[in-house]
Amino acid sequence: MKKSVFYLAFAYVLASCGTKEEPFEPLFNGENLSGWETYIGIPDSSVTVPGTERDENGKYAQPVGLNNDLLGVFSVAEVDGEPAIHVSGQIYGALATINEYGNYHLRLEVKWGERKWAPRADKPRNAGVLYHGTGEFGKGLGVWKASHECQVQENMFGDSYRMGETYCDITASRASENERYTFDVNAPAITFGRDLPAGPVCSKNPANEKPAGEWNTIEILCYEGTSVHSINGKVNMVNTNSRVKTADGELVPLTKGVIQLQSEGAELYYRRVEIRPINKIPDEYLN
Repeated sequence: MKKSVFYLAFAYVLASCGTKEEPFEPLFNGENLSGWETYIGIPDSSVTVPGTERDENGKYAQPVGLNNDLLGVFSVAEVDGEPAIHVSGQIYGALATINEYGNYHLRLEVKWGERKWAPRADKPRNAGVLYHGTGEFGKGLGVWKASHECQVQENMFGDSYRMGETYCDITASRASENERYTFDVNAPAITFGRDLPAGPVCSKNPANEKPAGEWNTIEILCYEGTSVHSINGKVNMVNTNSRVKTADGELVPLTKGVIQLQSEGAELYYRRVEIRPINKIPDEYLN
C-alpha cells in the first residue's frame, strides 16, 4: 500500500470512529516478512559474510546494506507452537516496516533466545522497538533510522532512548548528578537528546519485565507528540513533545514514521505484532 493511500485510510478511520476502539491488525502475517525491509549494518570482524569486503586489518569497511540479509539475521520460525519473527542478533540491523505510521497503538510480544554475539557476547542481551523512524538508515548509531526507542534490554525493558537527532520531554528525576534520570510522574519535564545535558536515555519506572525465556508484552501508544511505553500491562514511560532535527538544524515535530525491530547482538523472537489506529491515548495509560 502506498504511504499516501495509507494515511488517507487512517484519516478516514480517525474521523469516523469517535471513541470506538478499532480492532488490531497484524503487521506480521505469520508466513514471511512481507511489508518489511531489512537493513544490515557493519558486521563484527568475527562474522564471515560472503562477498563483503574487509580492510587491511580484517575489519568490514561498509554496511551489508538494504534488503541484503545474507546471513538471515531476520527470518520466520515457529516458537511455542506459533509463528514468530526470529532475530539471530549476529549483526546489528533493522527489520523496518515499509509503511509509515502515526497515531496508533502497537502491541507485540518478545522473548530472548539463547545466543549472544560480539561485540556484546559478554554483555546483557539487548534489542529494541524503534518508532517514528525517519530519514535514511545509519542516522542512529550508524545502523538505524533517527527514531525513538522503547528499550528491550535485560533489566531495561521500557527505557526511553533517542536514536539519532531526536528529542522529547520526560518528567524525570535523579538522586545525584552521577546517576541516570528515571521517569517520575511527579517531577518536572526535562528535554532528552544526544547533544543535551540530560543525554539520550531515561530509565523506566517501574520495572516489570519477565525472566529470560518468558514472553513479555510490549505496548507503545503514540498520539501526536506523545508516546507511552507499557510493559506487561504497566506503563513505565511517557514521552512528550516529540521532535527531530532537520538537515538545516531546525527542530520540527516528529509524530509518524516507520517501526523498526532491532538486531543488536542477542537472539530473540517477536510474535503477535499488531497495530490499530487511535484518536487519543486512553486515560488508563496516562493516569
